[in-house]
Amino acid sequence: MLRKVAELLEMIKFKHTVFALPFALMGAFLAAGGPPGVGTFLWVVLAMAGARTCAMGFNRIADVRFDRENPRTAKRALATGAVRMSEAWAMVVLAGALFFLACARLNRLTLELSPLALSLTLFYSLTKRFTWLCHLVLGLALAFSPLGGFVAVKGSLAGFPYPLSLGVLFWVTGFDVIYACLDADFDRQQGLFSLPSRFGREGAFRLAVACHLLAFVLFLATGLMTGLGVFYYLGLAVTAGCLFYQHLVVNPRDLSRIQVSFFQMNGLISLTLFLATWLSLTLEKR
Repeated sequence: MLRKVAELLEMIKFKHTVFALPFALMGAFLAAGGPPGVGTFLWVVLAMAGARTCAMGFNRIADVRFDRENPRTAKRALATGAVRMSEAWAMVVLAGALFFLACARLNRLTLELSPLALSLTLFYSLTKRFTWLCHLVLGLALAFSPLGGFVAVKGSLAGFPYPLSLGVLFWVTGFDVIYACLDADFDRQQGLFSLPSRFGREGAFRLAVACHLLAFVLFLATGLMTGLGVFYYLGLAVTAGCLFYQHLVVNPRDLSRIQVSFFQMNGLISLTLFLATWLSLTLEKR
């Protein structure tokens, strides 16, 4: 049983929840002016874990035919049969139920927004079949993370710093475009849509740079809009370094270090901005 759970969690890369969860908590902390109540904090964490597990499980189900053909993904548990389709569907349903339960336990507006938020994450898995703007759809889905965290605490959208969600949108779009370069040739052969398959790796990298520059400006605007202090801007400086570094170590002709770019640097960005916000809210007078 434990082995099966481990296989399911590895299949959906559960540890990569670190990308979206810190931004949800960032929204919650901004709404509360510091750490929210323990109960709210835990339900936000459960909601994010449920939403991501549901979305990633559905993604693996939707893409299993392509995963079996793609050398990069052929060893995924669902593609090899290590995880059965019925088991994957059970995980998706249970994770979705957890997400809606957590949203219901938070407040009415969070519950009302939950179908839209989850639908976007599920819809993303189908978009490569018909549009190369699929990366933007993923960015839009994850942009709900800070908004959801904010609403979970406040119960309304009044005062929400929208540049934060827009920053997440372009940050995610940028790094997803880079990662999609790994499958540019495969996507083209299979008739799938992505920016790298449509514009080539060179064009995709240029678009990713533009997205990350815009994301940085929007994260800067978030700090100005919310009155965050020096700790936030120190975190923003680290974020700028991480964004620069991932474009330094990966280029259209050499994708060998993309794991550093995609996983380590982007995980560090989300954690850094959350911790910087937390420190600014709790240690600095506003």
